[in-house]
Amino acid sequence: IMVRALADRLAEAFAERLHEIARREWYAPEESRSEDELIGEQFRGIRPAYGYPACPDHSEKLTLLTLLGAERAGVGMTESFATTPAASVSGLYFGHPQARYFSVGRVGKDQVVDYAQRKGFDVAEVERWLRVNLSYEP
Repeated sequence: IMVRALADRLAEAFAERLHEIARREWYAPEESRSEDELIGEQFRGIRPAYGYPACPDHSEKLTLLTLLGAERAGVGMTESFATTPAASVSGLYFGHPQARYFSVGRVGKDQVVDYAQRKGFDVAEVERWLRVNLSYEP
């Protein structure tokens, strides 16, 4: 249990370090923040991840990992869209100065049907993945 917990923390720390490098080299080279400001996420840009409130659909991780060729790094995905190994982190970088975290609210049946059609998924499958965001009972 301790090894897994340590691996998870190291993966998250590395993801934060990569985000810092991206900010400094790509979109916020002038930025200089204290440790407290960094911990409080008082910097330019965000790093949302699939499965979290801003991107609740875990299935989009498949698209991201495919585009990145993640299998070459030994990163895969289970049938329930969990990444393997367990201490794997994926996400997106948005460097716009006004980028802020947000939560996707409740979605209606019409939105689910439209989303399912665009993704090529069954409505029931999309309802399963977005269950906590549904404004109705499937």
